[in-house]
Amino acid sequence: MDDRQLRERLAKIKALFDGATTDGEREAARAAMDRVQSRLDQATPAPLIEYRFSLTNPWSLRLFLALCRSKGLKPYRYPRMRRTSLCVRVQRAEIERGLWPEFQEMNAVLKQYLDEVAEKIIADCIGQGGAEAEVIAGELGPGSGPELGG
Repeated sequence: MDDRQLRERLAKIKALFDGATTDGEREAARAAMDRVQSRLDQATPAPLIEYRFSLTNPWSLRLFLALCRSKGLKPYRYPRMRRTSLCVRVQRAEIERGLWPEFQEMNAVLKQYLDEVAEKIIADCIGQGGAEAEVIAGELGPGSGPELGG
């Protein structure tokens, strides 16, 4: 099968995926699309692109590093880059089809879990929920006092 035929087949499978109405149909189309895309990638390897990521949440950063390494990628940073920033050299298709969507899904689950655990611990230990602060009318003026953060 040549490059043109693979691309045509991939376009047909993508159309099936877009028209799928059930999760099973979407999964089957996604698997077929990945197989054909893999063969296409092997036939014409795409250049590696350096992607830079900035993940300020330490748990998200740990998750992203682990996910990169599980896929055989080697995340790195340059001297003087912040600890929350990192780079990865990878093909564009790998980022778009695999790494980034998978990270986003896993990160959302991780954040939800950590939020629930934190809320439970705060409620158990302090006795008050960690709900948002009340919004009051007025403006924040220049002499409002110091800001502390953590």
